[in-house]
Amino acid sequence: MNTTATLNPSWVLARRAAKMNPSVIREILKVTEKPGIISFAGGLPSPKTFPVAEFEAACAKVLRDDPQGALQYAASEGFGPLREMVAAMLPWKVDPAQVLITTGSQQGLDLVAKVLVDAGSKILVESPTYLGAVMAFTPMEPMVVSVSNDEEGIDIADLSAKAKDARFLYVLPNFQNPTGRTMSEARRAALSTRAAALGLPIMEDNPYGDLWFDTPPPAPLTARNPDGCIYLGSFSKVLAPGLRLGFIVAPKAVYPKLLQAKQAADLHSPGFNQRLIAEVMKDGFLDRHVPTIRTLYKSQRDAMLEALAREMPAGDPDATLTWNTPAGGMFLWARLPEGMSAVDLLPYAVDKGVAFVPGAPFYADHGDPRTLRLSFVTPSVEEIHRGVAALAGAVKAYAAELDEQAIRALTP
Repeated sequence: MNTTATLNPSWVLARRAAKMNPSVIREILKVTEKPGIISFAGGLPSPKTFPVAEFEAACAKVLRDDPQGALQYAASEGFGPLREMVAAMLPWKVDPAQVLITTGSQQGLDLVAKVLVDAGSKILVESPTYLGAVMAFTPMEPMVVSVSNDEEGIDIADLSAKAKDARFLYVLPNFQNPTGRTMSEARRAALSTRAAALGLPIMEDNPYGDLWFDTPPPAPLTARNPDGCIYLGSFSKVLAPGLRLGFIVAPKAVYPKLLQAKQAADLHSPGFNQRLIAEVMKDGFLDRHVPTIRTLYKSQRDAMLEALAREMPAGDPDATLTWNTPAGGMFLWARLPEGMSAVDLLPYAVDKGVAFVPGAPFYADHGDPRTLRLSFVTPSVEEIHRGVAALAGAVKAYAAELDEQAIRALTP
């Protein structure tokens, strides 16, 4: 018998590890796994949109025609035909050599941060912004600075005041996560001109741009100044998130270092998955498939707007949210009355069988506690109506509790 004492190793975490935090959204999604919960929380594409039959056929064809290539290690840049497809589908002239296939657009955020951010570097983001981007940037220990926004997009004056020494501005111009808003043509033109004058690079993240409902969004920022922008795209929202494929389009001055960061991260994204996407996309499949997604999501957005107007009509002081009307994408942005907190509301909502994401975590600083994000694409229309009714009941219950607390505070 070995009587030698076993010593526990002394694990010393890197400083950057202390800055890593769990995703608020992922933690809330655990709540939605409870039976009976209607979830407006996750940014999950509707499974109804997954082209299962097409992928089944593509799997068989790829394994029949090129099994060795599909199952072998591959080029870090990505599958050549897929890179060519990406370049061809973008609305400005793109050399396929500028396209880097990534393991989801989330990896694109990580790679850009590794290449462009030093400890203490200033980076600019919208207010609010995509939580996953801030999580990707944070381990590089930047100084993240929020730029003010209005309904048209970035506030150009505030950007100008904060741009000095910034490494880049990160923006989602189309149907932004979390707010669902879209940057106007006039604001895009002004932003592109001002950023070029300031020498400020732009990272343009566009996972939702194809999901417009009535009219397409304006041209990308990158199309206006390709050498001054890095563009991120994704196949997750239009084909299948489980395949984890996205892409970066980068200026030739930056591309080699992004490629080296990719090689260090995972050598390459799955070659089999890339071939599946390329096989499914050929012959213009997206042109036929994406309109069906738009139709579905628009009907679900309309159902949520109708239910909100019915259950929480303007003028009801105990149960009034204010909300926007997104022109595409997957999210609606709402705000509670003065004195309420979306974090405090959440337990009331879960108790009534509905979940959402509080908005404060989407702010890099000075989060608005009254805001919340509602995703309308995964629940059915019937679930949306029931879920909004439950949310209205939760707001009323929360408001009643606040009133009781105020009365107790005044009682001697």
